[in-house]
Amino acid sequence: MRTVRMFTAALLSAAALFTLPFPGVAAADSPSSGVSTDDEAAAPTEAGTSFRTATVVRPGQRATAQGSTGDYLYWQFPADAGQRATVRARVDLPRSEARHGTHVWRLDVYDGLRRRQACRYGSDARPAPAEARSVELSCALRTVRAWSEPWADDPLPGTYYVRLTVVGAPAEDLGEPVDASLEITAEDSGGATAVDGRLAAPLVPASGREVAPDGGWSSGRWSSRILWTAGGAVLAALAGICGYRLTRGNGRPAHLPPGA
Repeated sequence: MRTVRMFTAALLSAAALFTLPFPGVAAADSPSSGVSTDDEAAAPTEAGTSFRTATVVRPGQRATAQGSTGDYLYWQFPADAGQRATVRARVDLPRSEARHGTHVWRLDVYDGLRRRQACRYGSDARPAPAEARSVELSCALRTVRAWSEPWADDPLPGTYYVRLTVVGAPAEDLGEPVDASLEITAEDSGGATAVDGRLAAPLVPASGREVAPDGGWSSGRWSSRILWTAGGAVLAALAGICGYRLTRGNGRPAHLPPGA
């Protein structure tokens, strides 16, 4: 019974250990938990016209911009290892009587190497009939990896670019004013996606205008995967010790009487 109690106490202690917040995990959830009044006030109200002039948007902010049908609107945001970012855009179209046909809008997301990233799900290209008042697009990116093979196109930590534009519209409609809004959310995937390797540095623009997540880049820090692995090893060792004590008995040879 004493051995059983020791084993139970060890399990409870390990469970209490796993409920503690792990470094680099809880902090990654903060961008998607909401924004303060100061962040709302600092939300951008314009967009860039190229990769080099892309406007910075932080996860949780709602960026807005005015443009014309046919313009290229660019934004950029930071994405760290283990995060799953989702980009949502809305375009308020000109009055229906001012349009001459269907408009097709497209949302593209590029990583720090300007490689277009595929969406896990979402509608990154949608047609808007002449009578439509707005069109909404979205793109849920794959989980950002801390490290990848050079030949792979996995999303890596660094700056990500968003481009919003119309890819199909009657020539008579080009130049008509539109209002666009953009919102980015980022969620932490936990230690299940952690890998052993890491980048020497995040992929950011060479211009020096680095956009880092709140709290800095976490690539290379210990992840919850390492802590769970260490905790599992401790539990396995305790289970082995307790199992040995249970199967060993009281240590007396079987042929000796109890009083011997």
